[in-house]
Amino acid sequence: MTRRKKIYEGKAKILYEGPEPGTLIQYFKDDTTAFDAKKKAVLEGKGVINNRISEYIMTRLNSIGIQNHFIRRLNLREQLIREVEIIPLEVVCRNIAAGSLSTRFGLPEGQPLPRSIIEFYYKDDKLHDPMVAEEHITAFNWASTQEIDDMMALTLRVNDFLCGMFGAVGITLVDFKIEYGRIWEGDFARVILADEISPDSCRLWDSATNEKLDKDRFRRDLGNVIESYTEVARRLGIMKEMPTVIQGGLH
Repeated sequence: MTRRKKIYEGKAKILYEGPEPGTLIQYFKDDTTAFDAKKKAVLEGKGVINNRISEYIMTRLNSIGIQNHFIRRLNLREQLIREVEIIPLEVVCRNIAAGSLSTRFGLPEGQPLPRSIIEFYYKDDKLHDPMVAEEHITAFNWASTQEIDDMMALTLRVNDFLCGMFGAVGITLVDFKIEYGRIWEGDFARVILADEISPDSCRLWDSATNEKLDKDRFRRDLGNVIESYTEVARRLGIMKEMPTVIQGGLH
């Protein structure tokens, strides 16, 4: 393979220079981390599954008018994406109490929230991604008031769609994290969805048993991480297009 220029490497993905201006290649790694990368492992096949699940979700979101950076999947681990100027915020949408929300407010895990709650976190591993208010975002010029409004509106639309999509296959969407980027058209910037949507970035519970089908299996040493991710892909109907190594060889 010809040497490609690496643009950025995160905990779960690598971005390479794309074949045309304004594009990047997003590579999904098998590396898995938790607790600001204090806990690490390599889970064989995870990148392949997340690539497919994210492709499936981004394609469906595009089809209902929620623009995102996904262009097409290139192979088992890579997809072609539009290059965006990433807004340095993680946008978290919560439907049910879990994770840090339960810890902060003493809510029992699994308690439905009165309504969906959107939170913003500043993307900085060294600072442990602190939670921020709109005042911080505008004061430090991470995003404008209009961009905050756009991100919140888009996040609620994504939430509605994902709740229905997962609910139809017996999965409860507890919460999820997404990121946004700017696409510039002359002097005008538009906010679009970026990064990925996969069991790495969502809390997904079996609707009947509340069994966790997401990264919490890794965080909490519950085991069967790959099997759970594979089960999500199977229920979404994309397993038939997955390689046999994922379907049969990872028990």
